[in-house]
Amino acid sequence: MVQAGLVLTVHGAQALQGLIRAANGLSVSSQSHSQSSSALEMETEAEQRMKRTQVLECKGERQANDIKIADGKKKSSEILESEAAMMDQVKRVRGVEAEASFAKAEESAMAKHIKSLIQFRGGPITVAEYMEEVLTNPIAGFYMNRDVFGAAGEFVTSPDISQMFGEMVGVWCMCLWHQMGQPNHVHLVELGPGRGTLMADLLRGTAKFTDFSQTLSVHMVECSPALKSIQQETLKCCPKDQADSTSAVDSQKCKPTEDQISQISGAVVSWHLDLEHVPRGVPTIIIAHEFYDALPIHQFQRTPRGWCEKLVDVAEGSGQGFRFVLSPGPTTASSLYLAKRMKWASLEEKAKIEHVEVCPSALKLTAEIARRVGEDGGGALVVDYGEDVMVSDSLQAIRKHEFVKVLQDPGSADLSAYVDFAAIKHAVEDEAVGSSAFGPVCQSQFLGALGINFRLEALLQNATEEQAEALQLGYWRLVGDGPPPWLDKDDDPKTAPTGMGSRYKALAIVSDACGVPIGFQ
Repeated sequence: MVQAGLVLTVHGAQALQGLIRAANGLSVSSQSHSQSSSALEMETEAEQRMKRTQVLECKGERQANDIKIADGKKKSSEILESEAAMMDQVKRVRGVEAEASFAKAEESAMAKHIKSLIQFRGGPITVAEYMEEVLTNPIAGFYMNRDVFGAAGEFVTSPDISQMFGEMVGVWCMCLWHQMGQPNHVHLVELGPGRGTLMADLLRGTAKFTDFSQTLSVHMVECSPALKSIQQETLKCCPKDQADSTSAVDSQKCKPTEDQISQISGAVVSWHLDLEHVPRGVPTIIIAHEFYDALPIHQFQRTPRGWCEKLVDVAEGSGQGFRFVLSPGPTTASSLYLAKRMKWASLEEKAKIEHVEVCPSALKLTAEIARRVGEDGGGALVVDYGEDVMVSDSLQAIRKHEFVKVLQDPGSADLSAYVDFAAIKHAVEDEAVGSSAFGPVCQSQFLGALGINFRLEALLQNATEEQAEALQLGYWRLVGDGPPPWLDKDDDPKTAPTGMGSRYKALAIVSDACGVPIGFQ
């Protein structure tokens, strides 16, 4: 691949543009992400359907006064109707019993836990509580004990699609570092790093720029023990005292909670349960890719009796199922969170919207990020799917790359909701601590400003035919829009990859001392 001729050290907008071009000419690691190419073609798997309940045979004897058909005459219509009604009733009763028995036997640990929580509370729980338990419960949470990313998992993210995504985020971080005044020490933080693919691509892509890469200490904010171990392997981590003599494979015996060295770039890597545990007082660059969408939300619905909160309760007549119900009136959440969100909404929004989603965790996290980068310097990049207006009813569940019902088999599917970018911007403005929000802009515009076109051209120069096809498909999925343009009339659009260029958006929160970040001018 094409080597960068030299690292440009210039100032102002021309310096950043030169840096972008230089970064996008970097050599590519021999690892061509074969796992990413397999992720390019997502294989949809049909959800396993519940076994059909066998209807028990009727055990009762027919009535003793049944009329025998000895003379060839038909039974009277009254007896036929009576017998049919009796048989239907028996089938219905025994069918319901069989279904309830089967559902009870197949009830998952998470379903039992949610039911116990509802019973303990003495009534339904909020959607936010349901999401938090389903996704991050230490025992049976969706993210806690499994690898859910990639073609073999439940869904595919941009880093799984192409190495270019992580490389472009690395270019953005380097440009921001120049705008920060090139500090000697920087905390590079990723929230919810998944398998660590984005961070690995970022470190690999910027490793040649030693003036930048040697300033970094990497902080992974992750609550899943299973994903921590995968991230450690992806980043080729090993203990500090064995960084020069121990292979990445042998180093997997050490715990990912200890500070380690990434053999990709030599950066120190550490893990934290939340952002608050990441040390303060150092300029910080924060990456939140598809993190905000998994934060728990509250849902509200306009009714004749005012705004009521949507809650989760046990479904009547079922041993396992759940249902949505509405609160009888305003709740604590509606008084606190809904009122705050409505304060930011325009009169037109208030008049036409019937459902509202509010994410208190997102507002709290945003306020913390704004304070940190405002006081310590640096910035944050948020990339996710969402809207720049008040979000309505967007909660969704995905299992094996397919949408399923939100309350079906809790713990077996990912739950997410659209990000309210407008609320994030308002949260930054309310802090007023020396930081500002920019965007959101669509992902295609953001990646284009960072030079993804140049990077694609550089990668294609020495790529094989198969690699070139994978690179071009990955490029289109990152910046394209809707179904692929090369679909034949016989192709099924449901199984075709979808472009993320306009659905995903990028927003930046940066220190006022940095000015406007690259990609948001």
